[in-house]
Amino acid sequence: MKIGLINENSQAAKNQVIYNALKKVADGYGFEVFNYGMYSAEDEAQLTYVQNGILAAVLLNSGAVDYVITGCGTGEGAMLALNSFPGVICGHVEDALDAYTFAQINDGNAISLPFAKGYGWGGDLNLEYIFEKLFCEPSGQGYPRERAVPEQRNKKILDEVKKVTYVQDLTEILSKLDQDLVKGALSGEHFLEYFNANAKDDKIKKYVNELMK
Repeated sequence: MKIGLINENSQAAKNQVIYNALKKVADGYGFEVFNYGMYSAEDEAQLTYVQNGILAAVLLNSGAVDYVITGCGTGEGAMLALNSFPGVICGHVEDALDAYTFAQINDGNAISLPFAKGYGWGGDLNLEYIFEKLFCEPSGQGYPRERAVPEQRNKKILDEVKKVTYVQDLTEILSKLDQDLVKGALSGEHFLEYFNANAKDDKIKKYVNELMK
């Protein structure tokens, strides 16, 4: 599994702590982590939580990553931004129980964390516990297990609903957004390096590379 980490500007100073916790857990499961920044509050490329949504959608829909870890001060704004796009199901996760139940019941492909609210002593350990429970089992198995069949059925229903409510493909959506906003979301120091090495969707790849010329 390829996991992308995205931080917006208000919590960029925590990027290395979050990355270290995520990589420690991911290494144990044999997963790859790609840190898309922001890497510090002083980065030239500044991301808002809205741009987190744009970047996450590009990464997930292109196949550059399989899962996105993101957040903001409360985790709410980033979650809303990610869920504004097709191909993304993002849960708001505050602790290990949230992580496990979201993975098993809702079977999404992104989580948004509160990196300021409630983040104090032991915050780095809480991040590790969240990532451990998020990835400890294949997702979508249901919780409790006797509820697996209706939960899996509901997830399939949601997927079909989203096919109707998100009728435009991602490149159409991106082309109708403010192009400076989109370009800013994709201007991270290592974005093109990681994206071009891993993206599988040729249409999205072409759009992104033409935009970033």
